[in-house]
Amino acid sequence: MSATNVVVLDNGGGLIKAGFGGERDPAAILPNCLYRSPASKKWLHPHPLPTTTSTDSAASEPDLTSAAVRRPFDRGYLINSDLQREIWSHLFSSILRINPTQSSLLVTEPLFTLPSIQRSLDELVFEDFNFRALYVADSPSLVHLYEASRRPDGLVSRAQCSLVVDCGFSFTHASPVFQNFTLNYGVKRIDLGGKALTNYLKELVSFRSVNVMEETFLIDDVKEKLCFVSLDVPRDLRLARESGRQNPFRCTYVLPDGITYTKGFVKYPERIHNYLALKDGNGGFPPVPEETKENMNPLEMAKLPQDRNRIDLSKNEFDLTNERFLVPEMMFHPANLGMNEAGLAECIVRAVNSCHPHLHPVLYESIILTGGSTLFPQFAERLEKELRPLVPDDYHVKITTQEDPILGVWRGGSLLASSPDFEAMCVTKSEYEEHGSARCRKRFFH
Repeated sequence: MSATNVVVLDNGGGLIKAGFGGERDPAAILPNCLYRSPASKKWLHPHPLPTTTSTDSAASEPDLTSAAVRRPFDRGYLINSDLQREIWSHLFSSILRINPTQSSLLVTEPLFTLPSIQRSLDELVFEDFNFRALYVADSPSLVHLYEASRRPDGLVSRAQCSLVVDCGFSFTHASPVFQNFTLNYGVKRIDLGGKALTNYLKELVSFRSVNVMEETFLIDDVKEKLCFVSLDVPRDLRLARESGRQNPFRCTYVLPDGITYTKGFVKYPERIHNYLALKDGNGGFPPVPEETKENMNPLEMAKLPQDRNRIDLSKNEFDLTNERFLVPEMMFHPANLGMNEAGLAECIVRAVNSCHPHLHPVLYESIILTGGSTLFPQFAERLEKELRPLVPDDYHVKITTQEDPILGVWRGGSLLASSPDFEAMCVTKSEYEEHGSARCRKRFFH
């Protein structure tokens, strides 16, 4: 079986990353949902997100303002296999253009998935799409595999041990991995992920400025562009009360009007990184990083700053100040919002303490961050600051963020699919038909 005949599918609750084994990047990244605009009665498939290999222009993106969303996943688990079948069918036929009967599938599955959900997935793969063979992997082991292969001389590769912190769409896991196997007895979970953060930002903006409770895609964009992790929350809350230029956090987000532009944008992008001056310890504001200028989409905004200032957008915009850092703060102190959950640092300590004492120093020194919610600026720095007082003084704490936290799991799957032992690890369609789902699942050691 060649690696190009293996479809690698990181089937997340928020995004699907799909491509072929042996390749560095997925062929397509698309939201794992269907949407319906208020003006339409038909549920539509979202466009794939732009990738390094895609050629689609952003100009053809549909208007997602006030769109209703249906997702096959809820709280991180597959609950609607019919909807997932519809999304996969569109993916395999229209985007990847593959024949499942001539391909094998490597798919990711959340940790501690119930047997009934596992059966639904197996039926989907073998009975609805007729894939030739299936391998089910969990995210932490794939992240560990990829990081160990990237740094053959690093601690993760030499010790064959790491602690993978996966901050995903629906929840966050701290998972010890030893010799490419996730130690299930040590996995700790927080019921907080990107979806909860977006919903919290919706509530804050709706209460303080304008009602955006129906604007899922829009507030996702606000969160990704403007939110960051604070290194000193009391100080930043005090500064957020300041007015005018004394407030380093104030940013204005312009809502789409549906005519001139169908996507929202930041009105003054040069102000986004003003908070970095606090980190430098000086009063002035730092220059705008070049990559920020490149990432700003000029199609939805006026070409020049002076033109943008002339447009009267006062009725179609809202300001963000302390919301920018209060939303990611949920990950570190969910109890402040009345949630009966441990913070991320405490979750990591509990996961490590569940393992053998000989593994503790290695796990603290090989923490790997993956998942889209770790992309907030200063996330790793704040986590280390929270973690250090909880860890024994004679242990080192080293936190590594993946080069692309969203694609890290998929790249690990692509690497596994291209290994010579992959075919022997899979369950074939004939084995599934003969033995059934429960017996075949034992091969995956979950």
